[in-house]
Amino acid sequence: MKKFLRENGLSLLFLFITLLTLLGQIVVGWHEFNNELSDYNRPALAFTAYLTSGHCIEGVFENWESEFLQMGLYVILTVSLRQKGSSESKRIDKAEEVDREPSPNRPGAPWPVRRGGWVLILYQNSLSLAFLVLFALSFFLHAVGGVKQYNTEQVLKGKTELLTLGQFLGTSEFWFQSLQNWQSEFLSVLSIVVLSIFLRQKGSPESKPVDAPNDETGK
Repeated sequence: MKKFLRENGLSLLFLFITLLTLLGQIVVGWHEFNNELSDYNRPALAFTAYLTSGHCIEGVFENWESEFLQMGLYVILTVSLRQKGSSESKRIDKAEEVDREPSPNRPGAPWPVRRGGWVLILYQNSLSLAFLVLFALSFFLHAVGGVKQYNTEQVLKGKTELLTLGQFLGTSEFWFQSLQNWQSEFLSVLSIVVLSIFLRQKGSPESKPVDAPNDETGK
């Protein structure tokens, strides 16, 4: 068990933090939504019913979509783009290990590398593809939750003009929700790329060595 925790501590801790904060978001969202219902003299929603409400679905996936978009683009763009002095960039003056051609004879090479062909082509782009698929799924669920919540609010206000999913995708409300999250994620990437040029964190793989010159590129 100690060995397992040592070898997987980073992912386990972030999994725990993610689940904890997700649960917290859902619980406070449930109370917030019920407060909104009480303003319209409507009965409170049970917790299990809230989990399938537009308020819950929209609140979760409008944030997830921006995270997956950020990471997908980051993985793709760092293949060819550089930033001198940043620990988040590949070196400018020479190729790195990640650029080498995969060899099926390398000890411990994953099965897709040994298999070759289209399987290898798919595998060597699988990280960015996974993030983009997760982004597309989150984007869709954000829209599904968003239109459900929009129509719920319309009903609460006594209005009869309801929107379809396609119509909601064309509203400023949907894109306001998306873009405000997207820009914050792009800002965080910009921050780590630029700040890692001049600042250090001893022991972190996201930082250059403390004594490295500012113009040294890569980790």
